[in-house]
Amino acid sequence: MRPVDIATLAAAIDQTLLRPTAGLSAAAAWIEESRERGFAALCVSPFLVPLAAQRLAGTVTAVCSVAGFPLGYSLTETKVEESVHLVELGCSEIDMVMNVAAFLEGEHEFVRDDIEAVVQAVDEASEGSGLVKVILETGHLDEDGVARASALAAAAGAAFVKTSTGFGPRGASVRDVEIMRAEVGTELGVKAAGGIRDLDTALAMIDAGANRIGTSNGLEILSQAATRGL
Repeated sequence: MRPVDIATLAAAIDQTLLRPTAGLSAAAAWIEESRERGFAALCVSPFLVPLAAQRLAGTVTAVCSVAGFPLGYSLTETKVEESVHLVELGCSEIDMVMNVAAFLEGEHEFVRDDIEAVVQAVDEASEGSGLVKVILETGHLDEDGVARASALAAAAGAAFVKTSTGFGPRGASVRDVEIMRAEVGTELGVKAAGGIRDLDTALAMIDAGANRIGTSNGLEILSQAATRGL
């Protein structure tokens, strides 16, 4: 595994709170605990974005939220409107879910256009400072599908391809990440998410080519890294 110190590791983690039962008071405590740890982003439910934007002001950590989540079959116009609103509320990173149903039926032009519409809307709303990560939900795809979906996201202008929502049939695998990195090369980011609960799994994903880790266990992972002297 490639060596990673704690600061570098933290800067690769999207610390995530997308539980359907997490409300404002729970989120406020969670943000306070996470805000000064140097995470790349805190990824929160859409209604928590104003709170996160307020509490993360002045830190190095970005506000991230989700669009078309978790199933991906929202109308393109809905994804666009949701994404723009999230940017206006303080998000600089949007994790959108690919339309998996359309992809599986071979409607690849539709899928690319769906992603591209969100990418362009976020770029305009953020004046070029926002980025879009496309969740492929790799648990529904075979290896060829993972590669093809990654290529579509790249063609549509996405900044990252991401494995999973955490609500699908399975989470990330090392093989998913290897395929995604091989397909997008060094031009795009690769985010591994779903089922990453410990340091060893996070490091395995980084070793496979991920440069972002989505996890609700970021604090625990950093604690494990500290214990090992990273």
